[in-house]
Amino acid sequence: MIKEGSIMGARSVFTREFKERVVKLALKTDRKRSEIAQDLGINRNMPARWKREMKQSETGPMKTFTGRGNARDEETARLRKEIAGLRETNELLKKAFVHLHGRESPVAAYLFMRQ
Repeated sequence: MIKEGSIMGARSVFTREFKERVVKLALKTDRKRSEIAQDLGINRNMPARWKREMKQSETGPMKTFTGRGNARDEETARLRKEIAGLRETNELLKKAFVHLHGRESPVAAYLFMRQ
């Protein structure tokens, strides 16, 4: 377990191995997950969340315990990178249009005139 952030509201970051051990412990024992969490000094909801994440990764494309964040964060980052590439391509095509036709696109000219 690693603590990071400021003293107030410090956020804990747990290793994949730690999360897996907690889930296995919760599955093997008859103890309540909240009791296990309290003994380990973690939020009482974390064992249930990690169990759900493990179950989802078995049934879907999600990656379990990838570090910070979750699979949705990775997907969002991938999509943002793709959007940035598409915007760059769009700007390049606009410049190529001006270069080939000697003027801006009709849409750009129209938007300029409306201002």
